[in-house]
Amino acid sequence: MDAHEDPNIDGALTDFSNTMSYGDYLRLDAILGAQQPLSNAHDELLFIIQHQTSELWMKLALHETRAARRSIANDDVAPAMKMLARVSRIFEQLNSAWDVLRTMTPSDYTHFRNRLGQSSGLQSWQYRLIEYVLGNRNPAMLNPHAHNPEITAQLESELGQPSLYDVVLRFASRSGVAMPEQVLQRDVRQAYRLHESVVEAWRRVYENPVEHWRLYEVAEKLVDLEDYFRRWRFNHATTVERVIGFKRGTGGTGGVAYLKRMLETELFPELWRVRTVL
Repeated sequence: MDAHEDPNIDGALTDFSNTMSYGDYLRLDAILGAQQPLSNAHDELLFIIQHQTSELWMKLALHETRAARRSIANDDVAPAMKMLARVSRIFEQLNSAWDVLRTMTPSDYTHFRNRLGQSSGLQSWQYRLIEYVLGNRNPAMLNPHAHNPEITAQLESELGQPSLYDVVLRFASRSGVAMPEQVLQRDVRQAYRLHESVVEAWRRVYENPVEHWRLYEVAEKLVDLEDYFRRWRFNHATTVERVIGFKRGTGGTGGVAYLKRMLETELFPELWRVRTVL
């Protein structure tokens, strides 16, 4: 072995019999042992890892988005800006994951698709939580999780809290930008609906960003986040169409048709409409 290949030269620790190693800290035995293909198909490992890593990124997205919501609710906007920027970058990573999955051809997928049974991304409770936190709230989507009381309780708990956008609109009201009372007092369990008076409120912010800088910055961070979220949904639909065409999804949905309908959902509608009225 050459000297430059010997970690001991630089004093690196090489005996981990009595101390925590890199693998111990990251619990790599559990993570790397979590891939259990149900077939001999070469591409099933790709399919499993892509979805498992996506769930890990979603876990971090939830961690950051909820923390940003708490900060904004407490009028502590500066930390929330960093957190929301990080969430956008997380969705950028999730978008890149579709690029890897698209290397799987329709022929590849047919070798193991039947092993999935009725399992589907529709049943991702973390994805549902992300949608609920961001404001796309549909209580009917609790049904796929009814068999798991613990997860159902988490989703119900989230439905009972103001969404990220609800918190931002309340922050705007406290900051001197009037918001309609019907919006501030709405039933937060339901999906948010566009209000022209909220468009007008955001118009005042965008016409004078210097005066309303904190709100202006929050608004643009939300637009950035939804931009990446839309791309994620679009890439999901495109990937599914590329791999299975217009077959029904394994979870019983209309597959691509269902995913394309979801592309029409807007999380922060007034922040997109305000661009037209400026």
